[in-house]
Amino acid sequence: MAFLRNRRRRAALALVLVAPAVAELTLGSVPVRMLWLVVLYVPIYGAGVLLIREVVRRTGGGTGALLLMGLAYGLVEEGLALQSLTSPHLYGAAGWGPRPWGINAPYAELNLIYHAVFSVLLPVTLVELMFRDLGRTPYLRRGGLIGTAITALLGVGLLRVSVPPSQDPGYLLPGRAALVILGLAAASVVAALVLHRRRPASSDRPAPGRFRVGAVCAIAAFAFLALLFPFAGAHHPVFLPRAWAPLPMAVAALVAAAAAWRLRRWSAATGWTPRHRLAAVSGALIAHTAFGLVSHTRDPLDTAGLAVIGAVMILLLHRLDHHLATGTPDA
Repeated sequence: MAFLRNRRRRAALALVLVAPAVAELTLGSVPVRMLWLVVLYVPIYGAGVLLIREVVRRTGGGTGALLLMGLAYGLVEEGLALQSLTSPHLYGAAGWGPRPWGINAPYAELNLIYHAVFSVLLPVTLVELMFRDLGRTPYLRRGGLIGTAITALLGVGLLRVSVPPSQDPGYLLPGRAALVILGLAAASVVAALVLHRRRPASSDRPAPGRFRVGAVCAIAAFAFLALLFPFAGAHHPVFLPRAWAPLPMAVAALVAAAAAWRLRRWSAATGWTPRHRLAAVSGALIAHTAFGLVSHTRDPLDTAGLAVIGAVMILLLHRLDHHLATGTPDA
């Protein structure tokens, strides 16, 4: 019993560390020269994603529930804590494309889907593969769950009082917008808790090769990011005029939907294994770090640092794949 409790604690701690590492470090959003900034993100990312995982697994939710909760997470972080979904100044996001109802539309599409996938789904999947003997059982007891919820809430406040005042002074989210964002986040949470989609019917077709799975996820992840995030000196998505931004937005949505549909079909195939899941995760992570090298690094030190982070990430993913292949515990 003590061994099992220790394993659960280690799994919870791993998720607290993996979530901000995947979402911020491996993309280069936090430059190597400013790694100390990760401290600001550990409470909201670490505790927030751990709380999401615990709630979803306790209520029997699967991938769809994690994505919906990830959407709610993105609405809270970007909409309420950073105010970036509506700010006319922060990150220059207002200039990317149209702003219907005062919403930075391309930025919102990019970051809400990014948080659902890279901030929540992928970290939870990685840690569950690392501690696969625990399956989908909760990592925390009631006291730990309450403490995690409090820490996540404090993390929202910490981000709110640290980033907007320094990066976007003078802007305050309108009350009506705050209520709409809260309502959308609450609706996402409710949907995650009550709507449980059935798994697709098992297919007689064999599962595709792991390289193919990883390659498809890598291409989809890189394409999605490149379609929405202005990079290489561009001020609007894919170097198009600002008024044309809805076009790459639509293509990016199709890319995300097609990748999700394909993975759902593949996961029902005969022979789909945890190594296939890891291949999907690895492809997406490697592609998003590659995109970070293209789009997020301007200083040579930051470029070298992100390249080292990417290399270490690949080695760790390879190690996890080896443990999955041999059936030995990784953590």
